[in-house]
Amino acid sequence: MQAKVHYPRTMTEMQHADKATRPRIQPVEEGDNRPLSVSARLGRLQFHQSGKFRVLQFADIQDGPDVSKDTVKLIEASIDATRPDIVIFNGNQIAGYDPAYAQTARKRRWSARPAASASEASEERYAAALECTRGLVRQTIGRLVQPLAERGIPWAVTFGNHDFQCGLDNAEIEGICREFPGCLNPSPEETMDADARDGRKADGREALLPDQPAYACAPGTFALPVSDVDRTYDVLGLVLLDSGDYARSGGYGSPSAAVLRFLADVPERMWNARPQEGRDGTGKLPCMVFQHFPVAQYYQLLKPVAATAARAIEGYRDFAGRHFVLDEDKTQPGSYLGEGVSCPDADSGEFAILGKSGYFAISAGHDHRNAFVGSIAAGNTENGDGRIMMVASPTSGFGSYGPVPEKRAARLFEFDIRHPYEPRTQLLEYGELVGKPSAGRPYAYGMTSESKPDAEGMDLLHRPTWWGKVLGRLAALVRR
Repeated sequence: MQAKVHYPRTMTEMQHADKATRPRIQPVEEGDNRPLSVSARLGRLQFHQSGKFRVLQFADIQDGPDVSKDTVKLIEASIDATRPDIVIFNGNQIAGYDPAYAQTARKRRWSARPAASASEASEERYAAALECTRGLVRQTIGRLVQPLAERGIPWAVTFGNHDFQCGLDNAEIEGICREFPGCLNPSPEETMDADARDGRKADGREALLPDQPAYACAPGTFALPVSDVDRTYDVLGLVLLDSGDYARSGGYGSPSAAVLRFLADVPERMWNARPQEGRDGTGKLPCMVFQHFPVAQYYQLLKPVAATAARAIEGYRDFAGRHFVLDEDKTQPGSYLGEGVSCPDADSGEFAILGKSGYFAISAGHDHRNAFVGSIAAGNTENGDGRIMMVASPTSGFGSYGPVPEKRAARLFEFDIRHPYEPRTQLLEYGELVGKPSAGRPYAYGMTSESKPDAEGMDLLHRPTWWGKVLGRLAALVRR
């Protein structure tokens, strides 16, 4: 287990802006037409002869059918700079509330479908609208993954709280994703089986990673083992998890009971599936989980302060009325906090599962203005001294709210075979990789602590008037 680490003092967002660096990775040689992903060249996710393995994560693309050109530029530049083995999209690829989906959109899974009617004509119109939505979602996914297909990079997706709002459930969106080259999400047949597979698509199509095993549970929830360079044993597992969407009681929901059982069981299943002779361990393959929602334990990386303190941020829902800054003793340099951690109200027990089942890291998105990395005690471990790396990433897209456009970013995780459970991570910011963004629409959507439980949030595109600001301050005083 990792020893407790005290990180140097954290820089603010603006202080870090001039410190960004590109990954030290050699460019592809001219005339080399092999896949950019080394794992794709080898046929499965595995460490290289260099002893490295790289994951590139995109958080909260959250755009409509007309994906921002700047988003595509960030995808292209970051994969060219890092040459990742795999790309992971960790939810809210689809801005389900976009006007393009108005005919099929749903705010909540339990909401009535907008065109539901007894009339045959209405049913036909709704069916036609759904088909149009499928085409638009296909268009969005196609634009996001075209740079990956062109470069031979495998990818995987999980889901957030906006994807389904377009009117398609996650299973159908995942099915559309599997239509594109390089998608590693298991098919429904593989999901039902939930055993290790040989990586070939159930429909017979050739897979980009033909030798890749997978362990499946549900749409957006599955595990991918990563082997050593000689494929003699699995070193670690990448677990993608559907963290849920909304709670009927208000706020955000939690993973389903089936997903939590999978989270608890899959490290042991992966360990037992491969020969482990001569290896030390607890019978569980160490894993890192990628999901959309952060868990409430992210607040342990924050420090309570007075509301008037510099850079103080109010917490979300259960943490509303309290203000926080990053704890500099627990977070890495370059971290910044731009909004309260928007976690579910109820503790599903997920973090306890992570500590007990052999997870060494969790990476979440959802909070578009947050970018920090830290480590906290795992808690429910056998020896009691384990720690879990906690990662928050800002939005990678330009269709929704977030930090200043130049700081929209992808996140790189680089694993070293010498210490595979202590990955190096860094943000790949647009301003550093590409330059000045062309987007004229930096803010579109965001949640606040004042949002009603069933509200979508507030439109940040509409800047408040002077009179509106005065009324807002008066209302705040009345609430106090």
